[in-house]
Order: sequence, then C-alpha cells, then structure tokens
Amino acid sequence: MQELIKYTHCPLCHDTKMTLIRNENCQNHKRWIAPLSTQMVWLSCNSCKHIFREGYYTPEALEILFKGTNPEQQVGYQIEKQRLVSARMIDKVIPYQNHGVWLDVGFGNGSLLFTACEYGFKPIGIDLREENVTKLQSYGITAYKVNLLHVDSDDPISVISMADVLEHIPYPKEALQKTFELLGNKGVLFLSLPNSESIIWKIRDAQNINYCWSEMEHYHNFSRTRLYSLLKECGFIPVKYGISERYGMGMEIVAIKK
Repeated sequence: MQELIKYTHCPLCHDTKMTLIRNENCQNHKRWIAPLSTQMVWLSCNSCKHIFREGYYTPEALEILFKGTNPEQQVGYQIEKQRLVSARMIDKVIPYQNHGVWLDVGFGNGSLLFTACEYGFKPIGIDLREENVTKLQSYGITAYKVNLLHVDSDDPISVISMADVLEHIPYPKEALQKTFELLGNKGVLFLSLPNSESIIWKIRDAQNINYCWSEMEHYHNFSRTRLYSLLKECGFIPVKYGISERYGMGMEIVAIKK
C-alpha cells in the first residue's frame, strides 16, 4: 500500500527547494496502527520557511487512520465544558459579525456550532467522519459529509471557522481561497491551530516533549508569521490574535475578507 503522496514542492509557495529538518517516531500516537509507518519526516521550505510533512496520506491510508474517532472529536463530548470554551471563541468574532450563516469546517464535537446557534447564527457543519455528521443532524443541525473544496452555497456565509483544521489539509492555500469565495462581504474567518513561533513550542522542543512533531493527522506546523502572510495572499486582513484553549500551543486568529 502506498501511504503518502509526497510533495514535490512547498504546498504554500511551490518552491521546489526543501530541507529535511526532523524525523519523528509516531508509534505511540493514539491513532497509529499497522501497517502505517512509525516515522514522520518534516521538511522546511527554503524560500518561505514553511514547515510541513514530506507528504499527505492516500485515501487508503486515511481509511486506516480514521478507523476510530478520538473521544474529544465525538459530537457531544464534554458538552457543558466545551460550551464555555466555544463561547469565548465566538466572543472574539462577534465584534466583526453577529448574525447569518456560521459554517464550521471539521466540526468535531459540534460544540462550536451548538454555541453559535445560541448566539443567533444559523449553524452548518461539514466533516469527513460520517458518524459525526449523522449525530450532529440528530440534534437538528444541518451537516454534510463533504470536503470544503466541494462546498457550494447560494447565499454568502457570514462566518467560517476552521478550528484546528488547517494543519490537516494537504494544500491550505486552496482551502483559504475557497473560504474567501464562500464568505460574503466583510465575512469573518476564524482559525485556531498550533503556533510554532510560541515560546512554549521552543521550550517543549528543548525538552523533547513537543507532541506536534508526532501528530499523525497534521501535515503542517504553522508559525504566526507565515500564517499571517498566507492570509494576506488569500485576500484576508488579520484583525485579532489570541491564545487557543482547544489545543496545546495553539493560537486563534480572526481575519476579515477584504
């Protein structure tokens, strides 16, 4: 079985010059299962300095990786606690958009959509895990099993959230360009993901306990600097930076469509 489709160029800037920076063992990851490789190879683009894996999973490998769902990714997980976390995320968006359709990409436990509904938004979720889609629909929330790149909408969307999702997408620039297309005038993009420029990242690197290097579902390790420049390339203006409570070493960014 072919496990990875290897990058022939940087997935962000398309430069073909890349440098090997790390080889990490991922056998202790909770989603690792044979016959998947126990090694994760990380590269750095010589031009834009983006850090990414040597490749992304084939459909056959993804089927093996997604055989199960982690508890924190299941709809309804710690629903009361997650409601409070989600509310603080939504509070960051409210000054820029306070009504309309809220599309959550890779909705996981569904908390962000449940809470957005309380705030008066019309919640819609997409996810690649069929079990999660069916469960969210059972709560009366519109949900689809579909890739973001295949989403169509007749009406402009007010908010698109990608909470700990962008680092899972083989070509993030394509995803951001799609969100720009879907959002209405002054629509808001909300992102959360680990920040490789944070001091805590550097400390955990020094202590050799940085679990992001062995996170099997991640293809990218973004720095705040590179993410901001990518957002601007895709037509967004970052307007707010914050710390994420969802995932360790995480950052949260609110950006507005130009």
